[in-house]
Amino acid sequence: MIRPNAGPGLFLTLEGVDGAGKSSHLDWLTDRLRSRGLRVVSTREPGGTPLGEDLRQLLLQRPMRLRTETLLMFAARAEHLAQVIEPALRRGDWVVCDRFTDASYAYQGGGRELGEAAIAALEDWVHPHLQPDRTWLFDVPLEVAQARRAGAREADRFEAENAAFFERTRAAYLARAASSKGRILRVDATGTLDDVRAQLARDLDKLWEHHHV
Repeated sequence: MIRPNAGPGLFLTLEGVDGAGKSSHLDWLTDRLRSRGLRVVSTREPGGTPLGEDLRQLLLQRPMRLRTETLLMFAARAEHLAQVIEPALRRGDWVVCDRFTDASYAYQGGGRELGEAAIAALEDWVHPHLQPDRTWLFDVPLEVAQARRAGAREADRFEAENAAFFERTRAAYLARAASSKGRILRVDATGTLDDVRAQLARDLDKLWEHHHV
């Protein structure tokens, strides 16, 4: 059984619609934690393992049915948990992950309109005893996210979706944050890198203080 969310390591995740800018802060967060002398595993979803990275390429590029997409997301997650996340937490390492199951609720459940029930059933099967200790939800107006995506690399299958898809995805993220009992912290990601990192730094300091009481 996975350890409860206590002990020497924490499980931290970054979420947000494509273009919100969350991935720009992954290395910075990891380095900031390591500067405190912590052992940190930095990873991503879908991906994080050789099999997960193969599934990532399929998920981002190959057209497929919604049920197939959702099952493949959780297949990659099951492998990721078994090979990377759970062993790291058992060692007492801190884990920083770019997306986790909140993304499935937002993208498949909200954006693709699957709803919450199927996601919840898969969540309960794949990781019934594990949730992130903190999730940062990087949030921007959709027009900002769209402008940022337009200036990035060639769009993948999700990034190429229409505005209505991202409206539903963002709404699902915000609804999940509102019901998370404080686990999910909304980060205003409209400002500069320094502005966003100042918000993250304040919350990291609080997490650190609380964890070492």
